Amino acid sequence: MKPPGHPELILAAAAAVAAAFLPMVVNNYWLGIGVDAMMYVALATSWALFSGPTRHISLATGAFFGVGGFLVGTGMSDHQAPFWAMAALSAFVGAILAALIGIATLRLSGVYFVIFTLGLAEMIRNLVSWVQNNFLGSRGLYVLTDFRDQHLYWMLLAVASSVYLLGWIVNRSRLGFALRVIGDDETVARHVGIDTAAAKVILFTTTGFFASLVGAIIAPRWSYIEPNQVFSPQLSFFVVIMALLGGAGRLWAPIVGVIPFLLIWNWVDASFPKQSILFLGLAFLLIVYVLPNGFVGRIEQLRDRMRGAGG
Repeated sequence: MKPPGHPELILAAAAAVAAAFLPMVVNNYWLGIGVDAMMYVALATSWALFSGPTRHISLATGAFFGVGGFLVGTGMSDHQAPFWAMAALSAFVGAILAALIGIATLRLSGVYFVIFTLGLAEMIRNLVSWVQNNFLGSRGLYVLTDFRDQHLYWMLLAVASSVYLLGWIVNRSRLGFALRVIGDDETVARHVGIDTAAAKVILFTTTGFFASLVGAIIAPRWSYIEPNQVFSPQLSFFVVIMALLGGAGRLWAPIVGVIPFLLIWNWVDASFPKQSILFLGLAFLLIVYVLPNGFVGRIEQLRDRMRGAGG
């Protein structure tokens, strides 16, 4: 992942300020789309923070997201705990879970890491369902707050902005340099003295923190929390597709993939609900064979060719 410079940080700050006015100028339908988009922007950007430089494809986002939503639901339904306290606890638990998973598994790479993270997400979903059914006495949990969509949107915008700022700092640090070396060749990185396991665990922990926080923030929108809802494997695939579609080579590029994919998906799901899974498969094929570097990567390639031809 290329380290963003100061001009990109300024542009990102201006975009965040402009995005903050969206709830004031759109109707409820488009505000709902905006909440979904901002949720996926935060998730895809945090995913790219780790997977962009390391090139490890993680399908564990749904597990961390579900942990956030489930803990908020449990705390507020069973113990009447404050939302903000449970959101903070969710982020902390997500980070600890990601760190433990990272320590145990980040020595894996390639398809083995992909399969493990998918299996892990499914295991956590089934484990939570079993615990709830056998010990909590009810199938669902209620999250009742005074938050409306515009409040959730602004909270998610704050999270997405924080992820980008953290990524900007990391990519310009020694840790960011180490991660880029790992992504190019992990064996070489180890030979030059980089602690590859520690570097990957640190960034993977960060993605777990933010994904759980996003899950906690979005929980009040659903009001009623059920494990199969918050631990959806589909969410993990969405995040990967959106990030890769935009391009994981730059920290801001996933945003380019989120908006068009989300709009197309909403249309497909409404018009052809039985073919939605087929659409996901086609999206993967499109990325792999047509846009391996995403929209942003393709644009940069064309720009470089034009410069070469002009020179």
